[in-house]
Amino acid sequence: MKETNFNTKTVHFQTKEMARNASKAKPIYQTSAFVFSDLDDMESFYEGEKEYLYTRYSNPNTDDLGKGVALLEEAEDGVATSSGMSAILVGILAVASQGDHIIASDDLYGGTYQLFAKELPNFGINVSFVSFKDLDNVKKAITNKSILLYTESITNPLLRVEKLEEVIQLAKAHNIKTMIDNTFATPYLLQPATLGADLVVHSATKYIGGHSDVTAGVLVGEQSLVNKAKSKVISLGCNLSPFEGWLACRGMKTLSVRMERQSANAQALAEALLLYPDVAHVYYPEFVSNKGNGAMVSIDLAVDVNVEQFFRSLGWIKIAPTLAGVETTVSYPIRTSHRTIPDELRNELGIGKQLIRISVGIEDEHDIISAFRQAIDLSKNDSL
Repeated sequence: MKETNFNTKTVHFQTKEMARNASKAKPIYQTSAFVFSDLDDMESFYEGEKEYLYTRYSNPNTDDLGKGVALLEEAEDGVATSSGMSAILVGILAVASQGDHIIASDDLYGGTYQLFAKELPNFGINVSFVSFKDLDNVKKAITNKSILLYTESITNPLLRVEKLEEVIQLAKAHNIKTMIDNTFATPYLLQPATLGADLVVHSATKYIGGHSDVTAGVLVGEQSLVNKAKSKVISLGCNLSPFEGWLACRGMKTLSVRMERQSANAQALAEALLLYPDVAHVYYPEFVSNKGNGAMVSIDLAVDVNVEQFFRSLGWIKIAPTLAGVETTVSYPIRTSHRTIPDELRNELGIGKQLIRISVGIEDEHDIISAFRQAIDLSKNDSL
């Protein structure tokens, strides 16, 4: 499918069913194990002649998800995992081991920060958090133990667009691997592997699945690293269930149309709120792709807007700790995604009490804009 356009790949990434009674939709292989005719037949799995033995090792539905995202990212291979966090973990462990050093951007998702700051040291892996806004900071942090640069293509929640080509070039110049969280951009907008990134990770819970009904992760990248990550998935039990793999694959078929609509709506909302007097700042990416700039918008409400009343005034817009479903939702980073980040670092980054993160859905753009204007108007201190 190398000649096929992205929009077609998202619909036809799965292999055809060639059985006698072939199903148009991929069947769900809801099984813990696969059976064999005799011991020689079972041995054929270990000799590489058969694909499946035990679902913790692999399963047609989870393989479809890993390989499907790899196809869209134009990466060599991929593996599906139980969550975005487990995908990050097996990716890290495919590269780093005891005594190694990772340099990570300081404006990461709070869950990633927690993993790097609290858990990786237990593996003997040291992490330095530095600002990637100036890559001189990154260069100065490199030591002879440094093995990986880690960042997000679009950061959470302030939506800074990473200078991926420069980060990757710097890493290659120092013989260091790169791992990019591409969850916010999705392969629809950006494909870091085509720029030379060694590993790319997704919380498939978000835009890949797209309907807020699955928890999953995917790691894609260079074949030898993905092979190492697959062995970690098996050993650590980070495998995804067949049904959730099937759900994520079903969702991924509409990735293009969802991202096109949601990105357009987000652009319209960002432009409308930019002109709104009770919004102190609008965070929205620029120049991400010729297809758009993504479906996330963050705003700082003006100081005279009561945040708690704002959340009570949202009407049909839901409050949720996560993002990327077809419905527009809002979250409050200091109490959800970035709750575990130290106050001092949050303040340095600009993640404050008035910051709202908006995941823009597929609804009518005018209804979305009207709902936010109404919530803001009802929340001004002089109107309470």
